[in-house]
Amino acid sequence: MNVLVVHCHPVADSFVASARDRVLRTLHRTGHVVRVTDLYAEEFDPCFDAHDRRTHLEPGTVPALERHAADLRWCDSLVLVYPTWWSGQPAMLKGWIDRVWANGVAWTLPAGSNRVRPLLRNVRRIVVVTTHGSSKLVNAVQGEGGKRVVTRALRSLCSRRCRTTWVAMYGVDTSTAAERRTFLDRVERRLAKL
Repeated sequence: MNVLVVHCHPVADSFVASARDRVLRTLHRTGHVVRVTDLYAEEFDPCFDAHDRRTHLEPGTVPALERHAADLRWCDSLVLVYPTWWSGQPAMLKGWIDRVWANGVAWTLPAGSNRVRPLLRNVRRIVVVTTHGSSKLVNAVQGEGGKRVVTRALRSLCSRRCRTTWVAMYGVDTSTAAERRTFLDRVERRLAKL
């Protein structure tokens, strides 16, 4: 499979980076073709500015974003690796979604229509590997906003049979080294099934 891994964490030696490394080792070991986007390392500009807003209904991509759009069109599977902050994706990742999942890339709005039509029919699997500082219970009470963005909004722009896999470590802020190792092993098991 063609797998696009999008990593989003500002600290190069973070636990989330360890999860990304485990994802990449597993994908390479199981024979997938992998492309990696590291949003912070690339200094991705997440700002959806006034120009983006005025032109968001026009199909096409900003030239600086064409590689990101091409990667989305190329992949069968998308793996997002990030920490969950304030119940959702970090601003950098949310900006990538806002700017790259654009008209002509992820969706189109035909003339006279009031519903977008999905364009990423090539994407048959979305996997999220994420960490949460709070417990699963707290996240459930908060409504799991980040999970809904992926499982409802992004997934709706992909293949009709697109499946989502959510691999989350809750309570990471108070976790032990053993619990973190167990999580990384779980990441490897889940990605090996891709």
